Amino acid sequence: MSNHQLAEVAIIMGSQSDLPIMKDAAEILKTLGVRFELTIVSAHRTPDRLFEFSRSASSKGLKVIIAGAGGAAHLPGMVASLTHLPVIGVPVKSSNSIDGWDSVLSILQMPNGIPVATVALNAAKNAGILAAQILATNNEELTQNLINYKEELKKKVEESADDVEKMNF
Repeated sequence: MSNHQLAEVAIIMGSQSDLPIMKDAAEILKTLGVRFELTIVSAHRTPDRLFEFSRSASSKGLKVIIAGAGGAAHLPGMVASLTHLPVIGVPVKSSNSIDGWDSVLSILQMPNGIPVATVALNAAKNAGILAAQILATNNEELTQNLINYKEELKKKVEESADDVEKMNF
């Protein structure tokens, strides 16, 4: 599914240390049948790469960008300032993070005019689902994949509820 020429979603992160979290977005997009690309774009260490990526994203056919970052977490906001595409920010609790709150607030507190949709700390899977939901507004097959996925979630909860209700205490 990770095919750069056909990708609809880009998953970017500030460094390779974010990959254990950000791979969850790739896995759910793959499950839902969404084409994506995955790369590293550091807002602080590779600003030229950031500008090039952000300004060319739309012309490459991308429709949604998922950007994960820890610490100061400027990546999602900077990308959003350079493209008209929707950006979903994933705050990552990094080794130099203040319990992840620095990342959450850096991504969440964007100025008016430069929105970044923000998911919970380390919630790259939810970012992938949200990206798919955005794309599904114009894609019936993807809509059905999302409906099926959510039905499976419901089924698992109902099975768990049945198991708990059968317990003898």
